[in-house]
Amino acid sequence: MSAHHSIPSYNHIWKISLPIILSLIAQNVVNVTDTAFLGRVGEVELGASAIAGLFYISIFMLGFGFGIGGQILIARRNGERNYSDIGRITDNSLYFLFGLGLLLFILVKFFSPVILRPLIASDDIYLASIDFLQFRIYGIFFAFGNVLLRAFFIGTTSTKVLTYNALIMAGANVFLDYALIFGNFGFPQMGIKGAALASSISEAISAVFFFSYTIYMVDLKKYNLLRFARFEWKVVKTTLDISFSVMLQYFLSLAGWFAFFMIIEKMGERSLAISNIVRSAYIVLMIPVFAFGSITNSLVSNLIGEGKSDFVIPVIKKVAILNFALIGSVVLISAFIPRTLISIYTSDPELITQTVPTFYVVMSALVMFSFASILFNGVSGTANTATALWIELATIIIYLTVAWMLAVKLQLSIELVWTSEYIYFLVMSILSYLYLKSGRWRKKIV
Repeated sequence: MSAHHSIPSYNHIWKISLPIILSLIAQNVVNVTDTAFLGRVGEVELGASAIAGLFYISIFMLGFGFGIGGQILIARRNGERNYSDIGRITDNSLYFLFGLGLLLFILVKFFSPVILRPLIASDDIYLASIDFLQFRIYGIFFAFGNVLLRAFFIGTTSTKVLTYNALIMAGANVFLDYALIFGNFGFPQMGIKGAALASSISEAISAVFFFSYTIYMVDLKKYNLLRFARFEWKVVKTTLDISFSVMLQYFLSLAGWFAFFMIIEKMGERSLAISNIVRSAYIVLMIPVFAFGSITNSLVSNLIGEGKSDFVIPVIKKVAILNFALIGSVVLISAFIPRTLISIYTSDPELITQTVPTFYVVMSALVMFSFASILFNGVSGTANTATALWIELATIIIYLTVAWMLAVKLQLSIELVWTSEYIYFLVMSILSYLYLKSGRWRKKIV
């Protein structure tokens, strides 16, 4: 049998990536409907939901990062065919995430007014943000449950269920948003609180579906899953050893964005408006990159578990080519219709015209991102998450320094400030490539 039989084919990679892409698109539908509906309620609500939403996502990322650590371990055990350990990892991670969720719930429920007060200048936006968070935080328990089952399905490369789950969640959210924000179908009219409550309820619906599907469709015996035996700190510690760096790394990368926007705020309201539009489009177009990143992570860990380290670099190359082909086509199409895409976010013709140059900068950065992300996730997949954290840290420091120089020191135009994205992806690509090339990751045992 030739060696080629064991490297996952393009077809196989695409098959397990597509459901993840679809589930991420559905999650973004949730964000876009919130934005579109609250834009009709008022500017205060829109601004508050953006700030409070970012705050919620930052703390959610702590659980999400832990889930990625779990996913890397589950994929490794899956590759080793050590199936009974997968259930122990999943069950103990559920215990841990429930505890973390409780901690964050108390923090937000009782202390968010104190935390947010110094950060928000406008009283109206401050009050609306608190309103939003008081209802949004109930979703954290369901969100963490979903994070973990996602890790299980991606780690065992059976990703089809993610599509169904995402469709259910997005459908519930659009319906509940419409009902609760505006008070339709006999529901109370709750405005921004309605948007937050709608998101929390749809997370709960999605969790109920996810757990029911797992109980009825997964071979629980094979994976020793949902046994809920006593809590084993040793299992959680192993997961934490890997995921602690990932949790920090996700938090850092969001903090980097936040700092970048603080720099842009110093350039005035128009620059901030342009950047907000571009950021929203950017995040939607990044979806395939995140999905392929997640798959790289899982495939690399599975291969190392099967003792096929030699296939790691070829697989990373394959995923990168697929990712590049997909992102390249998206960018090419977008390049011909920038005004149409920008007009989804604003109807002001002058603002649209001024946003176009920045839009082009970001589109070209996306092409670089398609490679950077795959190389970087390849590093995480080898379970050397501390190395990945250092790469992210070095990259962010260089990126923010460049952005600050361009914006504050040289006072260049907004589209030139956004070219700091090129620096970000270039540094990340080079550092990740050098590390993978060095082969030092082969020694890591988890």
